[in-house]
Amino acid sequence: MRSEAQISTHMPASCSETQRVIDAEAALRAADAAVRHGRQLGVRVNVAVVDAAGVLASFARMPGAPLHSIDIAIDKAYTAASFGLPTSAWTEALASHSEALRAGLVLRPRFVAFGGGLPIEERGARIGGIGVSGGSESQDEAIATAGLAALGLAP
Repeated sequence: MRSEAQISTHMPASCSETQRVIDAEAALRAADAAVRHGRQLGVRVNVAVVDAAGVLASFARMPGAPLHSIDIAIDKAYTAASFGLPTSAWTEALASHSEALRAGLVLRPRFVAFGGGLPIEERGARIGGIGVSGGSESQDEAIATAGLAALGLAP
């Protein structure tokens, strides 16, 4: 069930618009649900939740999860939040672009073009992203989806 507690409204002093972002309570709830789903699947993962600006809001590492996957999970969440596109969708999305863009974008720091990162959207507003790393791409994405489900949101 969706709860207004999962977002907060932030209005920088220099702006006249408000920006909705995931709050700490919701970020922790999403990470916890993702870890529980990883445990059910028998997969040890790292889970990162970022706010709409790509800033880390929550992180969980299961014992035994691959160490390199720490940064990969964070970067999956960052990529999903920054573009509003699941990281698994990038292969198809890039297919219609020039070779230069296809080759160059994937070399950008923190850009991830494989499954496990999902944008977090509520009522049409992107409020963050969740990234999971440590399993297969499909496992990582299923685990991230479980995190969204705990917030009453679907990918």
